[in-house]
Amino acid sequence: MVVPPVVIVATNDNDERAIALARQLSLPLVPVHVALSPACIAYLHYRNDRLQLFPADAKQSGPVSVDFISGAITHRLQAGVELIVKAVKGRNKSELRVIDATAGLGRDSFVLAARGFDVTMIERNAIVAALLADGLRRAQESSIAAIVERMHLHRGDAMNFCATLLDEQRPDVIYLDPMFAATEKSALVKKDMRLFRQLLGETENDDIELLRCARATARLRVVVKRASKAHCFAGVEPAYAVCGKAVRFDIYPV
Repeated sequence: MVVPPVVIVATNDNDERAIALARQLSLPLVPVHVALSPACIAYLHYRNDRLQLFPADAKQSGPVSVDFISGAITHRLQAGVELIVKAVKGRNKSELRVIDATAGLGRDSFVLAARGFDVTMIERNAIVAALLADGLRRAQESSIAAIVERMHLHRGDAMNFCATLLDEQRPDVIYLDPMFAATEKSALVKKDMRLFRQLLGETENDDIELLRCARATARLRVVVKRASKAHCFAGVEPAYAVCGKAVRFDIYPV
């Protein structure tokens, strides 16, 4: 039997959440006292009411989880208006409807929602989507519930999702942040990126088709997050960019 690189670890025989998650993701359920297979790269486990992705190798840093309530993301909100907000909003005075087509752990979506945008998050990887859904669940029971009410998660392929939209459902802006766009040096700093590289591999995207689809769907613009010195997404020059020291946001009007 081929052992999947990720398993669900149950705290006990009656761990209902772990059992339900194993069924949802079609992953093996392993009791907490059972040793993991050498083929296992990581495991999902509920600890302190939080779903966390742990590396199987205890020497690696971890775990990875989604936390909208405290930590670095709160610091980002307190730091003032983000470059991403300027890039997405442009000169529009009203708050806009946004599709985050590469949601990941939802950090940028949260910043946008906190600034009043209505954000649909699309994440095609089931494990990443499960972590994101758990973060939203906990946030809905906190003082920031009003923010996460503007965040809507959809698991699936962004291009397929856009193809199903009626004209009146089209977003004002589509936001793209390719997961592995970071440089090797910066990627090594982030534990979530290291673990995701191991887990998901260097997934090849059809960048040209994704950008074409995004520009055909958005009403106003497509915004693509890039490292400050990275080449243009899909090799297509943007109309302009909103630049910071480490990152820039390339703008493609439609």
